[in-house]
Amino acid sequence: MKRASALVVGAALLPCLAVAQTAAKPDTAKGQQIASQVCVTCHAADGNSPAAPNPKLAGQFPEYLRKQLHNFKAPAGKKAERENPIMAGMVANLSDDDMRNVAAYYGAQKLKPEGAKSKELAAQGQKLYRGGNAASGVAACAGCHGPSGAGIPGQYPRISGQFAVYLESQLQAFKTGTRANDPNGMMRAVATRMSEAEIKAVAEYASGLR
Repeated sequence: MKRASALVVGAALLPCLAVAQTAAKPDTAKGQQIASQVCVTCHAADGNSPAAPNPKLAGQFPEYLRKQLHNFKAPAGKKAERENPIMAGMVANLSDDDMRNVAAYYGAQKLKPEGAKSKELAAQGQKLYRGGNAASGVAACAGCHGPSGAGIPGQYPRISGQFAVYLESQLQAFKTGTRANDPNGMMRAVATRMSEAEIKAVAEYASGLR
């Protein structure tokens, strides 16, 4: 019985030990160095990408950014969870510490938000973002990403102020299944029920959120 009890206690401590091992404080100075050498061309040194196809990383939750970096890196002999030839090359030589550091650095930068270009389209997107579409089973985006698009740390990313073009491309990727690194297929379940017009409209609205 004593041995069994010891095993139970040991098992209970494992999550705590895992947290302790991964709780090392990120080095944002090293993260900045990686950003200025590896990421700057597409995402800019401060994470405010100048090109709509490349997402803004400034102000994003570090844990989300770190997860995406890991997902772009293919394990030995396997496909990456999120396939992208360009990003695969960028993360190939990054260690877990590198990813944590650069994610922390970009997360600490101030976002320079985009804005909706079409008021009419944004108004259409607002209805879907806030209330969803009961007829087609599309859940309201605000339920996970928040009324202002600020997201929830550790769960759902910030989408406010992001490029509409990028948001639209990711919704399309979830819809077709070419992006499949969403936990429990949540985004795929939503996007597959959305029409092309709904995707474009909600992306436009989210881009203008603050």
